[in-house]
Amino acid sequence: MSWLASLRRRWRRPAAVPDGLWRDTLAALPFLSSLSGAALTRLRVLCEHFMAEKEFSGANGLVVTDAMALSIAAQACRPLLGMHGPDGRAVRHLPDLLDWYDDFVGIVLQPGAVLARREVRDHAGVVHEYTEALAGEAMDGGPLMLSWEDVASAGERAAIGHNVVIHEFVHKMDMRELQVGEQPQGAPTLPDGFLNTRDSRAARAHWQRVMKDAYEGFREAVAMAERFGGEPPWLDDYAAKNPAEFFAVTCEAYFVSRERFGQEFPALLALYDGFFNASAAP
Repeated sequence: MSWLASLRRRWRRPAAVPDGLWRDTLAALPFLSSLSGAALTRLRVLCEHFMAEKEFSGANGLVVTDAMALSIAAQACRPLLGMHGPDGRAVRHLPDLLDWYDDFVGIVLQPGAVLARREVRDHAGVVHEYTEALAGEAMDGGPLMLSWEDVASAGERAAIGHNVVIHEFVHKMDMRELQVGEQPQGAPTLPDGFLNTRDSRAARAHWQRVMKDAYEGFREAVAMAERFGGEPPWLDDYAAKNPAEFFAVTCEAYFVSRERFGQEFPALLALYDGFFNASAAP
């Protein structure tokens, strides 16, 4: 229960992140350089509690170092800096923002992408099998998998709006309110008073309207590029798969390449500023 987790965090004294390791982490993730000194201090506190709560393990012979764990923690905690709690209300204690990630403990690192067998059933009831290369995967109520090869290249890949850690942790936000059998829809719990809407119903309607317009516009751009040789969109066309992937992919770009993201998705920039409370973490 969240109040028990909050109580434990108040009494916990997590291991401090060494200064040198913190500097090295920030240097490798230049998209964090725009944060103020106060925001970086909050991020460091969140990272310390995050690493106390999560268990990192390496697969296929990969040895997880403190530097690797801290890199993931810093990227995973970046979206939380100005946020509300999962119930839509402001938190009193900074580490309680980690409640967004409280449905799992384990983080499994693979050296590279993982090949997963998939099955889909079409409208005629025919089952199609295929292999998908995964850079990461978030499972509802379960552990989170990441490709270290992709995580390690986060600094370089920010220019194309890519960040696998943010992608998978945003999925976790989106999964929090799911019932058995439901799939994420790119519609997380919104903060109280979201963008000055009158109530939660109006807030949800506004979110869905803006997201739907942006998603349909992106899918059209992808289709034009594929069928008629039009200019491909800036972001990975994986975002056209479904609304949940569109939300995760666009959140990656929002945090690691904000200026370009604002040019490509001005309506989403305002929407995400309201959701992530960007003004609280300048």
